Amino acid sequence: RVPIGDMFDIFNVDIDAIIAKAVDLRRKLATEIDELDPARNSAAKQRQLDELHRVTTDLRVIADGVIAAGLQLGGKSGRALDEAYENLGIAVKAAYPGTGESDRRHLDSIIDTGLTPTVPTDYERWKPLHWVLEVPEVVAARGGFDAILGNPPFLGGTKITAALGVNMRDWFVYQLADGVRGKADLVAYMFTRIARLLNATGTLGIVATNTLGQGQSREVGLDPVVGDGFKITRAIQSKPWPASGAALEYAAVWGTWGGISQSTRLIANDQPVAGISTLLEGQGRTGLLPVRLAANAGVTFEGCKPYGAGFVIDSELANSWLQQEPRYSEVVFPYLSGDDLTSRPDTSASRWIIDFYDRTLEEAAKYHLPFERVELLVKPERLKANRKAIRERWWQYADKRPGMRRAIADLDKVIVLARVSKTVMPIMVRSDQVLSDSLTVFATSDFSSLAVLSSSFHQLWAITYGSTLETRIRYTPSDVFETFPLPDATEVLSRIGKTLDEERRAVMRQRDLGLTKLYNLASDPDIGSSADSDVSRMRDIHVEIDEAALDAFGWADIKLHHGFHTYRQMERWTVSPAARVEILDRLLEENHRRAALEEATEPALKGKGTRGKKS
Repeated sequence: RVPIGDMFDIFNVDIDAIIAKAVDLRRKLATEIDELDPARNSAAKQRQLDELHRVTTDLRVIADGVIAAGLQLGGKSGRALDEAYENLGIAVKAAYPGTGESDRRHLDSIIDTGLTPTVPTDYERWKPLHWVLEVPEVVAARGGFDAILGNPPFLGGTKITAALGVNMRDWFVYQLADGVRGKADLVAYMFTRIARLLNATGTLGIVATNTLGQGQSREVGLDPVVGDGFKITRAIQSKPWPASGAALEYAAVWGTWGGISQSTRLIANDQPVAGISTLLEGQGRTGLLPVRLAANAGVTFEGCKPYGAGFVIDSELANSWLQQEPRYSEVVFPYLSGDDLTSRPDTSASRWIIDFYDRTLEEAAKYHLPFERVELLVKPERLKANRKAIRERWWQYADKRPGMRRAIADLDKVIVLARVSKTVMPIMVRSDQVLSDSLTVFATSDFSSLAVLSSSFHQLWAITYGSTLETRIRYTPSDVFETFPLPDATEVLSRIGKTLDEERRAVMRQRDLGLTKLYNLASDPDIGSSADSDVSRMRDIHVEIDEAALDAFGWADIKLHHGFHTYRQMERWTVSPAARVEILDRLLEENHRRAALEEATEPALKGKGTRGKKS
């Protein structure tokens, strides 16, 4: 954190005396007005307020300087930040010399420069809120607030930089999240700040977006706060916002830094529970979060991200080009998206795309018609981009995914999964096409892997540890696949995985169904097994997959009891609630067992993966 207290120590400013005076004035202001009492009438209150502003004016200016000097560097600790504060110290001493003539030019310059937004906003200058100066009787005298209630602002993690600037985003990362980078939503940083404003026994209750308990937002907000001793006493994981026309899911969190008596009822999603995890649901017996496993690294990839609509063409134009010049097949390919995967019966690409990959400008220009289109439609858009590489290599994709391409180069087929879907169901597709960034790509064509990834085990893990978009599941490989303890491949898993692939494709083609519609039927309790043989067969195959996975894990004692069950507001044909709880607990225990083994045998392979904390 920016060492604001340390900063004041070098400014020849008696901060303690000023804060004490401010506390006294605030307490006088808080007394009831009595027009018959000269010390408490309206005029006296106005004098006290004016005096409060006068007493804290210089301190506010210096505090603005502390924020401004650090904000220019995003609050990142290091030599540059140290030098910035040394310069600030010189500027403050010149502005407030104690004796002699005051010179505020250097200080004003630091403040104006540092607090000027780096992106277009409604503010000409940021206005820091210094809590210790606004409510000194709370922060200084009591150590923080007794309670805070609110609805913090929401802004998606990928939008923070564009809305507030790189320096502001870095400030959140380094000053609020201990340097943890990622795509955390603004609400996660706000939650952290709110929790730290409470006193040692303080409580909070906030309404936020449901991303608060998911993925990187959870890792930035709830995980570290709970890890430091905060207790969640009540939670709503996800519910529709109670206003018509608002396609928004919200979460709510209640909690405290103080002790909780044994008689306190903990409530998660309207149900009494023994404990509440940072996932905002009743926690399992381990009380831990999953850890990323080195054994699972290098298997999953995000698809290609072109950055330029002009790269994409329809099949008619693609076929016309290929008929004119067969050599264009070297740079023109089918383009498979998540929508194609979930809606088209043959899971084929509905569009094509131009892909020059890593060719130089001169090499790309040899493919005349594709190059002309990209130059006409993509280049103008790319030249406006913030990223230098995107501007300079406008004919290449913004994210070409060379790692993915290398990993699947020798495979005719790969397993893919729509990154956002209701089904969380993988399928095998051809590898000789451009796979879009709306897909998660698994660099394998193994049918045993297809079976495991199609199992209730993996689906429940993804629903639990992934994130959501509205009511759909967003598959996040780092939180889901890289933490999932894969069972050993077996002949049974391979056989049933192949059966799933072949029979599912046949049903989809014959009945003109995409994956989403097919699994909507399979999860419809109004469709009995005797009423639809195809639906019945799909359910039976998934029962076989789950039983094969159960055997592969060696957990034959778990009774799965398949049926129509609801989890996280979604009804599916899946294992029973009791089996779900036991499966998730055992998967989590197995995750930590493997992580400990990796740590002991190959510590050099361990990255900075997510470390679970007691929650």
